[in-house]
Amino acid sequence: MIVNKDQYRFYNVSERNMSFDQVVDRLYHFVKNDPNKQYRLSIGTDSQVHSNGTKFITALHLHRVGNGAWGCLHTCWHHKKIRNLKEKIFLETMYSQEIAFLLSPFHLEKIFSPLHENSNSNNFSFEIHLDIGTSGLTKEFIHEMTSKVSAMGITPKIKPDSYTAFSYANKFTK
Repeated sequence: MIVNKDQYRFYNVSERNMSFDQVVDRLYHFVKNDPNKQYRLSIGTDSQVHSNGTKFITALHLHRVGNGAWGCLHTCWHHKKIRNLKEKIFLETMYSQEIAFLLSPFHLEKIFSPLHENSNSNNFSFEIHLDIGTSGLTKEFIHEMTSKVSAMGITPKIKPDSYTAFSYANKFTK
């Protein structure tokens, strides 16, 4: 898969039209402002069917554990109303993986370099949060979707631990 990072635009409540490089820079500065904390970088996608198609929101969320967070969003529209649950969950997982793929080891090293400077290099994790859980109709997709994420070397999280997908991204799909 060839992904052009320049085709992605991100936004949050403070900024619009951020490039991928600007997002990496914001994440770096967020860590640099307090390099003595533990960090959890997570990506999660949620979707909602609307009258004109299906809206997918992928959230990138950096949690300074116990002390705030910084996040941004990327929107993708499908003109088709996707009502098949397996197709929606597959696409949500794929969009999260796509953004995770942009975060090369070089980018991750840059973002978390302030932790290394403070001998705090083991104080971060990188996760993909899936909008699936052990209750409800999505439980049959757990093995397949978590295997796809694990194969990338990234930790998958499901409900109730997948807040970036079911809470942060979900808030913006409406």
